[in-house]
Amino acid sequence: MADLKGIRLAILATDGVEQAELIEPRKFLEQHGVKTTLLTPKAAQIQAFQHMDKGEKLDAQGPIEGAKAGEYDAVLLPGGALNADKLRMNEEARRFVREMEQAKKPFAVICHAPWLLVSAGLVKGRHMTSYYTIQDDLRNAGADWKDQEVVRDGNWVTSRQPSDIPAFNRAVAELFGSMRSQRAA
Repeated sequence: MADLKGIRLAILATDGVEQAELIEPRKFLEQHGVKTTLLTPKAAQIQAFQHMDKGEKLDAQGPIEGAKAGEYDAVLLPGGALNADKLRMNEEARRFVREMEQAKKPFAVICHAPWLLVSAGLVKGRHMTSYYTIQDDLRNAGADWKDQEVVRDGNWVTSRQPSDIPAFNRAVAELFGSMRSQRAA
């Protein structure tokens, strides 16, 4: 596996985040040396869910408001319908992902999280996947949607759902490693 030590990862989430889609990739990446920061709209603890049931409460390390793309090397957008629906209407979240995309930083996006990218105007012409219920939203915004456990398109890796997390984690580690190698060259 590529060296991921020292990569600074912003995780954007709010109440209703799908617990496994935040915790499992975060743990995997931290085990490989990635420094993660959970950014939330109010820099406050958020309520995760395990599908429809309440899960853990997760502590934020900072606010999305004022976060700068230059402070992070990559971004993780976990899913959960409620989380994604709230974040897509957050102007600071939209601004942050636009800045990250403008800087061509790596994106790891799973489940309903592409909704934020739709609302930020970033999906047109992209090859991607998501939870199947939002495929029409992605297609209508100009994305080429695929029903695959992982789709990589340039600096983005997208995935469908919690059962895809092992493949998602591997693809994200590969993306982060390859992007680091390109920047070093």
